[in-house]
Amino acid sequence: MTCVDENSPATTTRIPSRTRTTPRTPASPSPHRATVAVYAADPVLRVGVVQQLRQRPEIDLLDEAVAEQAQVSLVIVDQVDDDVAALLNRLRHNTATRTGLVVGTLGPGTLPRVIECGVAAVLRRAEADQDQLLGLVLAIANGEGVLPGDLLGKLLSHVGSLQRSSLDPRGMSLSTLTTREADMLRLVSEGLDTAEIARKTSYSERTVKNVLHEIITRLQLRNRAHAVGYALRNGLI
Repeated sequence: MTCVDENSPATTTRIPSRTRTTPRTPASPSPHRATVAVYAADPVLRVGVVQQLRQRPEIDLLDEAVAEQAQVSLVIVDQVDDDVAALLNRLRHNTATRTGLVVGTLGPGTLPRVIECGVAAVLRRAEADQDQLLGLVLAIANGEGVLPGDLLGKLLSHVGSLQRSSLDPRGMSLSTLTTREADMLRLVSEGLDTAEIARKTSYSERTVKNVLHEIITRLQLRNRAHAVGYALRNGLI
């Protein structure tokens, strides 16, 4: 049997201390990026806009295959024609996206038409530098609307004319004229006669007469000149 000398130094067993760890701060989430799809019939226009937006960290450009998932659909055109209006209408029915229009020129009566097609913001191409494009996209993504000051004034005037015309028994509205009717009235306003309008539009003279007669009869107007004046006052051409 082994005896322990009570006078001998005691043996101390060291227990390792628990390592202290500093709690990790979760990484900050990355800034929100607006997803954007760019539409342009002219590839040169499209490349120019894409190159400007691609440089911005706030923007995530989507490929054509997933373009319908974009928060913002940016349509780049010289002017608004029937093909552009058809594209805008198609985008309007996509609830995932809001549409912005970058346009070279807006003809008379075009602004109400694009607003009716669901466009939330408009920017002139001459003013479309990188900062303006970024501001337009972010505003659209945030649910805002954007219009140049002069276009906003025209839109407000047009809304005012619609409010006044709502008291008119003829009930003029944005959809009163079809595209064909508006085109023919526009040509009448430029001084063209029936034969000239037929050549310009590729319709027969009889069709031109029937279309103009339908406008005059439906809106209870006196003649072609009256129809042109009425359409101009209401921003339809």
